[in-house]
Amino acid sequence: MFFATSLSAGLLLASSAFAAMHDVQVGNSNGDTVFTPEAIFADVGDQVIFHFQQKNHSVTQSSFPAPCGPVDGGFSSGFHPVPANQTDNFDTYTIVVNDPIWVHCEQAANTPLSHCGKGMVFAVNCGPDGAQNSFTNFKNSALAIGAQLQSAASSASSAAPTATDAPIVTGSITIPPAPTQSVVTVTVTVEASTWTTTYSSYPGSPAATPASLAGTDHKVTVGSSNGTLTYDPPSVQAAPRDTVTFEFHQKNHTVTQSTFDQPCNKKADGFDSGFMFVDANVTEFPTFTVTVNDTAPIWAYCRQHLPDGSSHCGLGMVFAINPVESSPRNFTAFKTLAQALNGTNSTGATSTGGNSSTGGDAGNGDNSAASSVATNVALGLGSIFAVVAALL
Repeated sequence: MFFATSLSAGLLLASSAFAAMHDVQVGNSNGDTVFTPEAIFADVGDQVIFHFQQKNHSVTQSSFPAPCGPVDGGFSSGFHPVPANQTDNFDTYTIVVNDPIWVHCEQAANTPLSHCGKGMVFAVNCGPDGAQNSFTNFKNSALAIGAQLQSAASSASSAAPTATDAPIVTGSITIPPAPTQSVVTVTVTVEASTWTTTYSSYPGSPAATPASLAGTDHKVTVGSSNGTLTYDPPSVQAAPRDTVTFEFHQKNHTVTQSTFDQPCNKKADGFDSGFMFVDANVTEFPTFTVTVNDTAPIWAYCRQHLPDGSSHCGLGMVFAINPVESSPRNFTAFKTLAQALNGTNSTGATSTGGNSSTGGDAGNGDNSAASSVATNVALGLGSIFAVVAALL
């Protein structure tokens, strides 16, 4: 009996020792939504090791009839965000082959941006081309699902182009819907001046009346002598004509405009201070100034990365002007979203922006901004702004 048990254990160990290991790349440095290779043939008991590359992907078991749907009780790696500048030490996830296996990426599931709907699927021991259960048929089914999602979204957009009452769901993260805006025209009188302005008003947003013609300057400290990754204060309430002056302290940071939906990605045509390297023994600090011309919330972040590839934004280094705290899109929700996405945007793309090699951070930065800078940036942030009366 002892001999039989020992022989059985020995055969099991021998079988494990001879099991093959198959490496599969999940995504790549170009940000493509692809498994490489897309299909393999393996023996039962072999291991498949998935290596997570750039973007934010998952390895989730599906089925041939439903390529983009998780299988009840099936395996899933969860999401693995990988910064654009990471070059090694990639996360891995291992499964054991039990013949056959169908896999998809769950990112942006059931949306037009679905990675599976773009053909990001994988198979173990699928049928050959020409067979009903071939990989080609499996992938084509996934692409057909993606086409249906895009068509449905296009139809909904045509029917209701201004609808903003539905939340955005990406993977396990739900982004609060954008507030409905209305265009308002008001006559503003401040001191001896009167003018008419047209702007986009949001529920809970402040009035468009400046506190004074000169405006108030709000000082924000970026970083600190202790190396903390913070804006202090993290948000301000500012009226039109007010300015926000960012004073850069030790380390090497930026203040870069983003959007609520994509907190760690530069907004097209948004402001950006560039990297501001500040040495440990500096006593005069560089500045960057933004002029507020609207009442809509303004979102910003630091686009610096650490040597391990993690982003300052993904660690919670974000800032806001005029966040509506009574709204689901308040400052806490913005910061939480930045941390949840870990420096990636809601479609899985990595955060934009270069890095600096000084001040304890990584990359190829712009240190020329170490001299004091005071740049005024006029912000519209999606509004229609006009001044059409006399300014005295």
